[in-house]
Amino acid sequence: MENRFNAFVSKIQSPIRFGFFLATKLPSAFFVGLKLKSIQQDTCTIKVKHTWRSKNPFHSMYFAAQAMAAEMSTGLLAFGHIYHRKPNVSMLVVKMEVNYIKKATGNIFFTCNDGLAIQDTINEAIQTGEGKTLTCHSIGKNEANETVAEFVFTWSFKSKK
Repeated sequence: MENRFNAFVSKIQSPIRFGFFLATKLPSAFFVGLKLKSIQQDTCTIKVKHTWRSKNPFHSMYFAAQAMAAEMSTGLLAFGHIYHRKPNVSMLVVKMEVNYIKKATGNIFFTCNDGLAIQDTINEAIQTGEGKTLTCHSIGKNEANETVAEFVFTWSFKSKK
């Protein structure tokens, strides 16, 4: 299992490959300028910068730009844990909740630390053959390490046997 995840990481860590992935699969995220800061089996951090592409009329970051970065921090972990998995596993966001705490300006870093729980839920979905859900958290912090937003995503995983 660890080898599959590491193979995924070795591909996605390249800024060129990550950019290509976004441009072809998630063009809105590419346009906003999401960057992969770090990824390991248990944690992933995505950076989004307050620029003309991610701004709102109130001189802060548009909520959708924050949501894309937060979702990406959880989704890349899930994608890494299902990469080249046999049997295949489908994944889908079924619910999102958010609490905006502070005005988001500058560089914002969204981090999810639920990678091992994601891995366990995927394994359970494969073992039982039933769909399983998991709630994942992504915390957005600015450069001063102040929390600007807290996102909660409920992911559904199902084995394609």
